[in-house]
Amino acid sequence: MTEKTPISLATLIEKAKKLKLLILDVDGVLTDGKLFFDNEGNEYKSFHARDGHGIKLLRQTGVEVAVISGRKSNSVALRMKNLGIEHVYQGHEHKKAAFYEIIEKLSITPEQAGHVGDDLLDLPIMIRVGLAIAVADANFAVKQHADWCTTLPGGQGAVREVCDFIMQAQGRFDDVLNTYLT
Repeated sequence: MTEKTPISLATLIEKAKKLKLLILDVDGVLTDGKLFFDNEGNEYKSFHARDGHGIKLLRQTGVEVAVISGRKSNSVALRMKNLGIEHVYQGHEHKKAAFYEIIEKLSITPEQAGHVGDDLLDLPIMIRVGLAIAVADANFAVKQHADWCTTLPGGQGAVREVCDFIMQAQGRFDDVLNTYLT
């Protein structure tokens, strides 16, 4: 497999400036990818608070956030409701159809969407969006198809890193920061 040619920081910023939608995978991106089950089969997931706050801040700047996950979990539904994310697609192993449905609902182009992924199920979206992002601990093939790899692993602040980058690229981070400094 050939590696994708790295793109410059200036090109990354230009791609991020165009984003109106950020699509996130769940397991391995919003979580560390570990699955916990109790003896009754109840599933538990751990979400990083800074990722959630970054999502809320990004949404306040006008960038919509969506989730497409191959698995289905009540904890994901509850967390996304808590974050105000309306576009939640769970149980979609074939994520491409959900991707096209979301961009049609929002009346945007694929180039106006970014995607953060970690595993092969994410590739059908990553190769179609304007900005493809892999978390630091993503599968090697996913990293090869990403425009950018975060410095932080999934579930450990990678999503916040992405949200901050998008806000900075779009010139909105200082406004967000100033609300905390005044």
